[in-house]
Amino acid sequence: MISLQVGAWIAAAVLLFWTVGAYNRLVRLRNAIVGHFAPVSERFVERHALLQQQIEAVGTVLANAGERVEALQAACVQAESARAHAKAHPGAPGAIKSLRLADEIVAEARARLPVQTIGGVDISELNTRLAEIDTALTFARRQFNDAVEQYNHAVRQVPTRMIAAVFGFRPAGTL
Repeated sequence: MISLQVGAWIAAAVLLFWTVGAYNRLVRLRNAIVGHFAPVSERFVERHALLQQQIEAVGTVLANAGERVEALQAACVQAESARAHAKAHPGAPGAIKSLRLADEIVAEARARLPVQTIGGVDISELNTRLAEIDTALTFARRQFNDAVEQYNHAVRQVPTRMIAAVFGFRPAGTL
């Protein structure tokens, strides 16, 4: 009888320690998502500032590009709003999807603007800086997506799935 009680207590202790360990792992992975979103957010802010400079440079020189400049300006505002929402909720699939879609709209609007020289104004340096920021943003996105994939894998694992369901851990969205 005593050995049965001891065995039950040992099994309960192992289950408790496993539960605490699984919960802590999920929290650590979710915090990694938040931590990896910070560089993404910073690169978006830097790119937004450079795009504002490009809009000013293009808008003053090209009167006939007014619609394209306005489209880029609107896309930048939308992307900034989506970035702020995603920064507040970096693991929320809806917020991340909104940011991804807003970024695609910015890319389409950027593609419609001239790239090198406009009316004697050389914007190649600005384009070079934008390309560098785009490269850094791609790298930051890759790190964020890797963190999300690790978290999502942990949330979907069979024994950990129970802990995730009990404590409200949901799969996150990728950029």
